Amino acid sequence: MAEALLEVRQLSRRFAAVDALKDVNFSVAAGEVHALIGPNGAGKTTFIHHVSGALQTDSGSVHFAGQDVTRLAMHRRVAAGMARSYQITNVFLGLSTLDNVALAVQGRPDAGSSFGFWKPVLREAALFDEAREYLVQVGLEQRVNAVAGNLAHGEQRALELAMALATRPKMLLLDEPMAGTGPEESARMVELIEHLARHVTILLVEHDMAAVFRLADRISVLVNGQLICTGEPEAVRANPEVRRAYLGDHL
Repeated sequence: MAEALLEVRQLSRRFAAVDALKDVNFSVAAGEVHALIGPNGAGKTTFIHHVSGALQTDSGSVHFAGQDVTRLAMHRRVAAGMARSYQITNVFLGLSTLDNVALAVQGRPDAGSSFGFWKPVLREAALFDEAREYLVQVGLEQRVNAVAGNLAHGEQRALELAMALATRPKMLLLDEPMAGTGPEESARMVELIEHLARHVTILLVEHDMAAVFRLADRISVLVNGQLICTGEPEAVRANPEVRRAYLGDHL
């Protein structure tokens, strides 16, 4: 297996009397799609919050690209190469798709632009050319000038991915990218993730088991804040403990 790009060690988090995460050891190899699955309330979103920096750990550590990022803020982790999408779309609904992605490009430390100077940035052709390239990657090249709030839900999810790609990540954290999508939108999203997986490491949290087993190189199963299994898809599918705790309801 390739060297670990993300390594989580003995991660624990307690809320009041509830152990949301208990001594979780987890890794994502460079170049893989690693899916994290589990029933509702298993701790998946809490885990992603700790990986991305939205929450701080009670104990344990998070290492990314050879760096201990446990105490780094979210924007510092983005600068290190970690980009996240959310269960609920997180775009600027009043701006065009192009402006949304241009803002994400502009926010990179290497972009040479400041958020305080939007009008001059409008004249920076290179910034918008790059933004268009990310829209092409996610299939939104025909929606460049559309207002984000007028996009279909699946298109907004694709726009969010374009904004994540604009940060030039080493790893994408995709938090339920199929949430709220219909069958056709879901199928397009799976194809898009397959395309992106050729270029970037992906940590995928998803309830759509058909998508998970199609996309993932490895799967980890989280139940009651504890990892009960990690392995290749067929090994996870056949694991009796996993079937009892979760997959039985989906197979």
